[in-house]
Amino acid sequence: MSGGGEKGSATTKTPADFLKSIRGRPVVVKLNSGVDYRGILACLDGYMNIAMEQTEEYVNGQLKNKYGDAFIRGNNVLDISTSKRTLADGAWRRSCYVMWHGGVL
Repeated sequence: MSGGGEKGSATTKTPADFLKSIRGRPVVVKLNSGVDYRGILACLDGYMNIAMEQTEEYVNGQLKNKYGDAFIRGNNVLDISTSKRTLADGAWRRSCYVMWHGGVL
């Protein structure tokens, strides 16, 4: 390995960068239990505690409840994803799988 540095390091995004970029956007939060919450990501902290607005709860793909605001404890979170739509490329999904060790972000 010759020491030229990592390719593409200028465009490499960390999970923290992804999470910062999706604040205020529609997200799907999947829990360890299999329940999904869909809504607007209001904020989150280093322990992955999440505050959402306009939240809908889905169980087995079916809408079960609607909440104005919701707070999700971070140790229950399995995955956070968001959809971005543009005219050029249609819809695409970007997921961020986060493994937490001591709440480091």
